[in-house]
Order: sequence, then structure tokens, then C-alpha cells
Amino acid sequence: MSADLAGKTAFVTGAARGIGRACAVEFAAAGADLMLVDITRNLPGVPYPLGSQSQLDYTAELCREHGATVVTQAVDVRELTEIRAAVQVAHERFGRLDVLLNNAGIAAPSGKVAHDIAESEWRLMLDVDLSGAWRTIATVGRIMVTQRSGSIVNVASTAGLVGYRHFAGYVAAKHGLVGLTKAVALDYAPNGVRVNALCPGSVRDSSEYEGRMLAEIARSLGVGVDEHESVFVQAQPTNKLVEPGEVAAAARWLASDDARGVTGAVVTVDGGFTAR
Repeated sequence: MSADLAGKTAFVTGAARGIGRACAVEFAAAGADLMLVDITRNLPGVPYPLGSQSQLDYTAELCREHGATVVTQAVDVRELTEIRAAVQVAHERFGRLDVLLNNAGIAAPSGKVAHDIAESEWRLMLDVDLSGAWRTIATVGRIMVTQRSGSIVNVASTAGLVGYRHFAGYVAAKHGLVGLTKAVALDYAPNGVRVNALCPGSVRDSSEYEGRMLAEIARSLGVGVDEHESVFVQAQPTNKLVEPGEVAAAARWLASDDARGVTGAVVTVDGGFTAR
């Protein structure tokens, strides 16, 4: 593993499991110190368990095995005061923030045609998946602009590029995140801060990272847990699901100085799904 994040500090949201954990471990292996945050409790209206404190602690443990200094904190990205408090802790502890990975997100409530979505469900989806990322950018971005350096990576989705039936809220939020990425990239370009979107496709729910996003998307579509991987593979040009580590490797590259000329970009890790 190239130590291309050595000396850098990364702030990772949604770090308790799944892609967030995979990216956190990848960053640690590449030499970064980390501020890891997750909600650590369930949310009314989200029909599946969210990342727990024990899962967040385990992510931190895995990162420390690579020699990283790690701080964790419970943060609900719907609450600006909680984000500001965590960012302050990170800045005071590390003295700078070089990387922001906006990964916190929910896949449900979904599985309905647009006119059956309750307004509360619509608001919840956008508040977490889109406004949550904006709140974190608005807080960390001030520090990066002052530093005149930094890399922001927004974890969007292929749902930010194409439509999916019965997922209007999720698709709208992820399309919004791609648009937010491009706009903020232009805002911050004069200050040496890069902003890019990462769009994973169907990512396997690896037991190592305790991911469950693909299973929850399948559940929303009425697809059984025992068959959901084979169903999603059928839509993949590569005939296989994307691995969490493949997404994490792309995130590490975007976060690193190797991608110094890349900003306002949308990078897909989808096995060719959106190439058609």
C-alpha cells in the first residue's frame, strides 16, 4: 500500500460500517490519521438498524492496527451543531483537516412510486443524504479554504447519474449531491480545495465491513435476501458485484495528492453499469 496520505487527517462520516469503514481502513493504511463519526443509533422512519457505537469503535480499532491516531464521535448529520462540535474536536486534536469523506446516508424509506412517498419520508431522505453532506462541507470547507488545501470526496451513487424505479427520494438526493459537488468544486477551486463525487454501483455487503446497503435496497424492492446478489449481478456488465475495497481505493486516490488535478469530477466504480 502506497503511503500517499501520510501526514494527512481525514474526517469520515458514516464510518461505522460498509463503505465508510472500508474507506477509513484504506485511509489509515495509506498513512492518514482519522476523525470517524456515525449516528450510533437508529432513526425513526428508517426501517433498518443504522451504524452502532460498537461498530464505530471496531472501525477505529481496525484503523489503529495500521498505526493511525483515531478519534470517534457520535454525529447525526441532520444536526449542524453536532457536526460543528465534531469538526472542532478534530481540528483541535490534529491541527488541520486534509480530507473529508461524506459517506453518511440512508437507502430507505424507499420502494414506492413517487406519489406514495410521504412528505416526512421525502424530507428524511434529503435531510440525511443531501443536506447532511452540505452541512459537513459548510463546516469543514471553512477550515480547508483557510488552509488553502484539502480534498472533499462525496459518496454519491449510480443513482446520482441514472434513475431507479421506486427510489425517487434516493435518486433525487444523489443527483443533488452530484450537482452540489460540481458547484462547490467551482467555489473552492481558487483556494486549492478539490471536491469530487464517487459513484459506486452495486456493492457487495461484505461481512468484513458489515455492509447492508445492497440488502436493504433489495428489501425495498421485495427481493429476498437469499437471492439479492444474483439479481443485482444480472445487471452488471462485469458479471460481478463491486467490492467495498474497490470503492475505498478510488476514494483514497481522490483524497491523495496523486489526484491534484482532479476537481468537479464524477468517478464511477460500478463495473460498467452506467456505460450502457
